Amino acid sequence: MIEKVDHIGVAVNNIDDALKFYTEHLGMECKDVEEVPEQKVKVAFLPVGESKIELLEPSSDDSPVKKFLDKKGEGVHHIALHVDNIEKALADMKEKGVKLIDEEPRDGAHGAKIAFIHPKSTGGTLVELCQK
Repeated sequence: MIEKVDHIGVAVNNIDDALKFYTEHLGMECKDVEEVPEQKVKVAFLPVGESKIELLEPSSDDSPVKKFLDKKGEGVHHIALHVDNIEKALADMKEKGVKLIDEEPRDGAHGAKIAFIHPKSTGGTLVELCQK
């Protein structure tokens, strides 16, 4: 079911400012910046081995990432796990009583299908499932 850690999402107020740290101080390379209207965010991906760091900047005042930033400030927003069949993974979790934010996948960056698991079921961490 879980194949790997796909990415770690980090909420930031400004992607350009945040990218400076990752590129200038850590020597990482930004592979892509993309607007994801459905999620109301702008994202930047920085590969790290098989995984990535995803910087998330809210693109509107009603973005869930904006609400996160207002409440908690910049920092780790979610951990994304790559699955081979997101529909089956969601159905299995729902059957086991896991509280889901998304019972059906939705569109994410890079054409991925994504769904979030509620932090109440994960010990406080927002977990994203993704399938590409």
